[in-house]
Amino acid sequence: MSAGERLPGTMQPMHRWRGAGGLWIAGDAWGDPRHPLVILLHGGGQTRHAWKGTGRALGAAGYHAVAFDARGHGDSEWANDGMYSQDVTVQDLRCVVQALGDGPCILVGASMGGGTSLVAAAERSVGARALVLVDIAPRIETKGIEHIRAFMRRNPDGFASLEEVADAIASYQPHRARPANLLGLAKNVRQRANGRLYWHWDPRFLLGHRDLVRRQQRLEECARALTIPTLLVRGAHSDVLSDEGVAQFKALAPHSEFVSIASAGHMVAGDRNDAFGDAVLEFLGRTLPSGARAGDRLQPAQGHRVRQYPDLEDIP
Repeated sequence: MSAGERLPGTMQPMHRWRGAGGLWIAGDAWGDPRHPLVILLHGGGQTRHAWKGTGRALGAAGYHAVAFDARGHGDSEWANDGMYSQDVTVQDLRCVVQALGDGPCILVGASMGGGTSLVAAAERSVGARALVLVDIAPRIETKGIEHIRAFMRRNPDGFASLEEVADAIASYQPHRARPANLLGLAKNVRQRANGRLYWHWDPRFLLGHRDLVRRQQRLEECARALTIPTLLVRGAHSDVLSDEGVAQFKALAPHSEFVSIASAGHMVAGDRNDAFGDAVLEFLGRTLPSGARAGDRLQPAQGHRVRQYPDLEDIP
């Protein structure tokens, strides 16, 4: 199952791997496969394209960066059974890592992808050697999450044009400049037989009961169990990860580091791509230098480091 047909001119995925239950997972990669592996996991409603700038920067810096569409998103298949639990996304990650050689990896996860990364690293589903969490922690603000889910529930009947798609995005992210070229939005939608455009994700992703209390308890246990170098990145204007959520995470994982990205909201990499990339590369440069081989030993992080990045020009 899928949302429909990709619009002409949109990028084909570079790779496909089998995820849990044989479901196809689509992904892109940058850099030399012999270099340290960095897996990039996007948030709910996003795709692997959210990491394009970061992936290119990591590849140029001497890492092997891999981003993939979560099941039910982008060019990955939809789940026949409609199951999109955290456990199954962890299994998908495990399958991708195995397909890439089952070696050690660095996990960079935003929002939903961050929760998957934290569980996979702490519960040792994969051999994670460093972790970057992007605007996500065990404690999150329900108001911010509902804001995201409300946007994803809108427009169930699709759109007549990319202009309408741009209007919907502008209403959700008014702080971002409206793109001059709407063709860049084509990768976010699929066209069905009726000619209308629909978001790339499976609407069933939004269904089902989520036990947020149990989720928080599990992620707290995972945060306590972390021993690998860990960086928490927050958008300074995020409505999902609060100052209190950051403080709790730092108490649970005292060895972790923290970076605040100025003038960024929950979509940190999209709002301030250069500053975000700089923060990740600086962190990895101290924990696993890009000149190292995949099997080299990581050095532990040294206490909390808090940095505030200045405003940068918006990247549409």
